[in-house]
Amino acid sequence: MRLKALLLVIALAATSAAAADHPSRPPVKGCKWERLSDAALGLDAWVQRCDFGSRKIDLFTKGSSLYIHYSDGGAPDPLIDVLPLLTGETAETAIKRIFASHTSAKLAKRCVLAPYAGDKRAGATRYTFVPNAAYKKELDAKADPNEVGDPPCGEWGDAPDGIQYFEVHPGARRVLFVRVGQDEPLFDEKTLRLTK
Repeated sequence: MRLKALLLVIALAATSAAAADHPSRPPVKGCKWERLSDAALGLDAWVQRCDFGSRKIDLFTKGSSLYIHYSDGGAPDPLIDVLPLLTGETAETAIKRIFASHTSAKLAKRCVLAPYAGDKRAGATRYTFVPNAAYKKELDAKADPNEVGDPPCGEWGDAPDGIQYFEVHPGARRVLFVRVGQDEPLFDEKTLRLTK
């Protein structure tokens, strides 16, 4: 039984490593995939560089994040944050700490850590924050079916108008906060890899 479990772990690790060798989908028209590897950040990712003539889109790392920048204006927006675990901290405890540090205490108390309900990824676990039962009941009673509401758990929780989640990689001493958005992202969310 232990041998089967060990073989399963090895197979999952090999699948995850193999997936990172190439992007999981073709690039968007006008874009090309490039391998981004930032040793200081501890992140390997496939990102697209796009040239649409009058508009160019570039993804780059700075500090502890992967950003997107549009040539036609505006400040870069963070897409992925690489966040360290404290000494002795589990990934789930770190995620709760990080969420609480970016969310008002009143709101954070009303939200709970939950497995991300969207796409699963082999070799990684995804989480989000959702309203607790009492808060959900309150939100459901006030909901207008003709409107998209604000994120019930703030900017670092489940989003009603886009995809975002925390991602944990086995054995890593960091977690990711990934903002996919509404459309297919210009990074490959299926092959992100933490190297630290």
